[in-house]
Amino acid sequence: MVHDGPNWLMKTRRAALILPAALLPLIAAAASPVHAQSIMRTPNLNVGARTPTINPTITPRINPTIAARPTVAVRPSVDTAARTPPTRIGTMSSTLRVRPGTGVRSTLPYARFSPNLYPACQYAMRGPDGECFDRPVTSAGGGNGNSASAKKGKGGSGNNNAQAAVNLRAVKNELVAEIDGALSTAEADQLARRHGLERIASQSFPLLGGTIGLFRIVDNRPVDTVRRELAADGSVRSVQLNFRYFLQDQKKASTEGDAAQYAVAQLRLPQAHKLVRGMNVTIAVIDSGIDARHPELANSVADSFDALGSKEGPHTHGTGIAGAIVAHARLMGSAPEARLIAIRAFGAGSKGAESTSYVILRGLDYAAEHGAQIINMSFAGPKDPLIERGIAATAARGILMVAAAGNAGAKSPPLYPAANPNVIAVSGTDAQEKLFTASNRGNHIAVAAPGADIFLPAPDDKYQITSGTSFSAAYISGVAALIMERNPALKPGDVRTILTNTARDLGIPGRDDQFGAGEADAFAAVTAAAAAPAVPLASASGKPAGEKAPALDPSADNASVSRALNDAPPSMAADKSAVNAAK
Repeated sequence: MVHDGPNWLMKTRRAALILPAALLPLIAAAASPVHAQSIMRTPNLNVGARTPTINPTITPRINPTIAARPTVAVRPSVDTAARTPPTRIGTMSSTLRVRPGTGVRSTLPYARFSPNLYPACQYAMRGPDGECFDRPVTSAGGGNGNSASAKKGKGGSGNNNAQAAVNLRAVKNELVAEIDGALSTAEADQLARRHGLERIASQSFPLLGGTIGLFRIVDNRPVDTVRRELAADGSVRSVQLNFRYFLQDQKKASTEGDAAQYAVAQLRLPQAHKLVRGMNVTIAVIDSGIDARHPELANSVADSFDALGSKEGPHTHGTGIAGAIVAHARLMGSAPEARLIAIRAFGAGSKGAESTSYVILRGLDYAAEHGAQIINMSFAGPKDPLIERGIAATAARGILMVAAAGNAGAKSPPLYPAANPNVIAVSGTDAQEKLFTASNRGNHIAVAAPGADIFLPAPDDKYQITSGTSFSAAYISGVAALIMERNPALKPGDVRTILTNTARDLGIPGRDDQFGAGEADAFAAVTAAAAAPAVPLASASGKPAGEKAPALDPSADNASVSRALNDAPPSMAADKSAVNAAK
């Protein structure tokens, strides 16, 4: 028993050494899964809101794999920068900066990216004339439905596909016809019933000197059959489809766009505005709804007309177009003192805001009858006989027309109304004075202007960063207003010549199909306009010969006189609907 104490002590010490060794593998095994969970944990991405406050310290980052939806990466404040680096998503960037000398701040509140109104077009969705449809052309209306024979080139599939494209680019089951103006409302309805139609609307168009009716097929007869039968009626002069038109807004951001009004410096607007600012020149904007209460547009909308008869509110596209022309608060438009006629002709559709032949003709007619000297048309569609007539009649009144070339890309054929020879077609450029990648090309392009990553007003006192030849056309409409204020004697052809002769040559030397004569130079154009003989403004009115030009009241230059949207336009009957959504 004497030796039991030490032996027990030694055994206890050995057990103390053996026990940790035995437990070590178990501890290690238990620790492994904890470490793996830590590695695989999904990182918490602290991404800024989709409605950021724009200031020079923000760098938007766009992930091209997520349908060009912008995600803003916000730099951390100075005291946390070392510990919390900013989270960035994607590789495309658009740096906000202000070019020296423009006098434009980039700290605008509530900036936002407007919705995608004109998405990229897949090959299967593209028609023979370059239009982008909402379903594959080879399987939509008018064809024989045999996709196999279409692929093999059998059964006249080429004709079927062409007919399908025509059907897709027009409103389903609608026809537009010029009818005898002597017909009463009851007689026009009888005409419609004789041919299995419903008269949606009809009115006299002074611009065309005729009465145009909008009709809907009420049964399932083929459109071509009904069109031929209606055209054979003695009370009908012409019949066509009610074609669709789309705003030329493109949200696929360029990689180096400058959102802080780089267009102001590129167009040399500050220099031009020292001479003229568009005063007493009236520009009609045929577009979607405009937010006339936005601070950038305050007192600029002299008149408004809703060709749709809709109840929709202001829209990002129309508000942005107006801003590119007349913005005068924190932004700078190309003609900040011009007067606008806001004509709503585009409403919600399956692919965004859209319009039709009949509605656009109403817009043209209103603009021509209410003193417009310039008409901005930032939309595109197929060649349309009715709109071609309207444009020819508008040109005959001495009214200048400007249109977006389109956003269908390099392989697209010419789109209308830009391709009409009476219209100034405008392609788009970016901050590096390169061609906006989505811009249409062609020998009809007259001149180019900024159209990529443009900083513009949006409804509800907000701002937007957007792209498209729509905004290129709007800038040129404003520059044309500067030229016309400088010399009211100039005719539309003279204004076109000044724009092209003073443009800054881009691309290959001389005129080309991308930039036309080059990018517009507002200061050079205004300077050149002064060389022509001047006459009183009244004699340069867009009214036809013999009509008295409206008196100009200098005190009313900034008065906002809005037409009630529910005022009935001159028509044989109240419109039942202006646009029949495709079924």
